[in-house]
Amino acid sequence: VIDAEYFSQNDIARLRENGIREIYSYINIGSIESFRSYDTDFEKYTLGAYENWPEEKWIDVSAPEWQACTASRVDSLVQKGVDGFFVDNTDVYYNYPQESIYLFDADTGETLVEQNPDLPRCVASLTKMMTALLVLESGTDLNASITIPDSLTPELQSIRANRGHTIGLQAGESVRRIDMLYAMLLPSANDAASVIASDVSGGDLTAFVAQMNARAKELGCMDTTFSCVHGLYDYGNVSTAEDLAKIAAACYANETYMQAANTLTYTLPATNLHQNERTIKSTNLMLDPEYAYHRDYVRGMKTGFTTLAGRCFVTFAQQDGHTYGLVILGSDLDNIYKEASELLDWAFASFADRRLVDTTTPLTTVPLTKCRSAGAVELYAAEPVSGYGHADDKVTYSFAVPERVSATVKADAVLGQATVYLDGYEVGTVDLVTHQEYVSDFRTDLKSTLLLMAALVLLLAVLSCVTLVSGGSSLNRNRRRRANRK
Repeated sequence: VIDAEYFSQNDIARLRENGIREIYSYINIGSIESFRSYDTDFEKYTLGAYENWPEEKWIDVSAPEWQACTASRVDSLVQKGVDGFFVDNTDVYYNYPQESIYLFDADTGETLVEQNPDLPRCVASLTKMMTALLVLESGTDLNASITIPDSLTPELQSIRANRGHTIGLQAGESVRRIDMLYAMLLPSANDAASVIASDVSGGDLTAFVAQMNARAKELGCMDTTFSCVHGLYDYGNVSTAEDLAKIAAACYANETYMQAANTLTYTLPATNLHQNERTIKSTNLMLDPEYAYHRDYVRGMKTGFTTLAGRCFVTFAQQDGHTYGLVILGSDLDNIYKEASELLDWAFASFADRRLVDTTTPLTTVPLTKCRSAGAVELYAAEPVSGYGHADDKVTYSFAVPERVSATVKADAVLGQATVYLDGYEVGTVDLVTHQEYVSDFRTDLKSTLLLMAALVLLLAVLSCVTLVSGGSSLNRNRRRRANRK
């Protein structure tokens, strides 16, 4: 076995002359090494780093360009005279078998469940979330009608050739933008995505894709690259569960997006090329009351599927004033809604409002000076603090208090603030107050001195009275004695 890419036809012939009967060439089809001359040409199709081999990356073997390159290499090696191939890294799919899952608290941003959250993978029609977001953020009049230009015909033909779902749009057809938005988000019509993106970008889909990538970066998506407006073409169109959660959060904040995403069925009006109204239905089965995994708490968001991407789903869930977001990538039709319902059911059952801080338990102390009766001031929350979380979530604090205080300190005095955290996420702040008065030594000593002085004065007064009384009695007795003598 040799790497015949670095051997000439004559080199292989000489090997045979030296008695080697069968010569096989190494060929790598599931990954690409950085030292290959064509490495940079296929960077956009790489999926992730090869374990313990920094010079090699797994590659998307479904990309036609990579398949063509592999076929060309095979032909070239056969022409050199090899008898067969040692095919390496055919296990590429085994390195990306597990789903990506990202469940988060939409109110706090706290991650609740994650599995392969930062693994780049194909995301199919979840791409349309970004397309819809850019259309809505453009401020274009959604109720206005547009005419599909002839220049879009090759794109529409390509979508049909790739078996993408469509609503049968044609060049020359007049449609409303709002209808294209609903067609893109409910039945996931690829032609509707291309039509409305082309309209917003002045007919330049490439420019629109560039805007998609720029907006993704603005939202903090570091591992997302869009290559088309609808997600039908997997090649180079990748994101991660964590990145999609950021895009979904931006969509969730858009009222118009959510109004469409929460719609189960929608009526498309007749057009100049479609004589009758048509009813379209959402691919989000959790919105359907007749479906086994229907949930009233589900809010939108978007589904996706290609063979390479698998079943993909993004949704938000809202109940009792709390909201969760969920992203699942790379699942299958038998499991994706079951998993989604189980994860969201668990979240609502396991997390609840709970009292985190009461007003009767001291939270911290501050050293106290000039007070012999106490060495520190106990501080309590001025009011209770509650938060939403799991029963096992740990409550922690940070304090903004003085290094020390001097007596006298009054009861109910505010001496600082506490910031309360639940499982590391900030819940809120609360004033810290005292529950008793801490009297200074000076006041205590002065009071004691005054009391002692008062006691001494009283004692002296009593003694004076006693002396006076005693003295008067003696004088009267002496006078009586003198009178008797006379």
